[in-house]
Amino acid sequence: MSLKLQTIICSTRPGRIGPSIGRWFNGFANEQGGFASDLVDLADFNLPVYDEPNHPRMQKYEHDHTKAWSDSVAQADAYVFVIPEYNFCPPPSFINALNYVYNEWNYKPCGFVSYGGVSGGLRSAQMAKQLVTTVKMMPMVESVMVQMPWELLDDNRNFQAGDHHTGSASAMLEEMAKWAGALKAMR
Repeated sequence: MSLKLQTIICSTRPGRIGPSIGRWFNGFANEQGGFASDLVDLADFNLPVYDEPNHPRMQKYEHDHTKAWSDSVAQADAYVFVIPEYNFCPPPSFINALNYVYNEWNYKPCGFVSYGGVSGGLRSAQMAKQLVTTVKMMPMVESVMVQMPWELLDDNRNFQAGDHHTGSASAMLEEMAKWAGALKAMR
């Protein structure tokens, strides 16, 4: 049985680069063979600022957008968050989506493909790693960092990965597969 990965595009703003990077990573993950990966775009869920009256641990969701998000998150054995850096932090859309559900995240590994200016989104990813541990996810040490992604788009806005991106992605996926297999027994 193949492990299921979700490559989650975390930026929801107009004009974002996240979908280009997400499509590249999702395709790369499927080629690697350790996971069957699906591309998930947070923008498709249109999650308002958290609006459920019950604590997410109870899983008594009242809104259709929450039920749809819960169903999506529950399907995966692991996650890769394609995450930009906004003012040294993860985007509010990522934090909001993380807070919407709880049990669905538990005992699953996650990785980060971060992007931004000269830092490549590293500060965002470091803060996000702390956040995911509070919903019992295991963040990988390995990650992919994309500096100045707007310079790596072709004429059709497709992300053109370099060898350092594919090398980092391979290392992260190999480690995630180990963790995903081991943590599956805990769920």
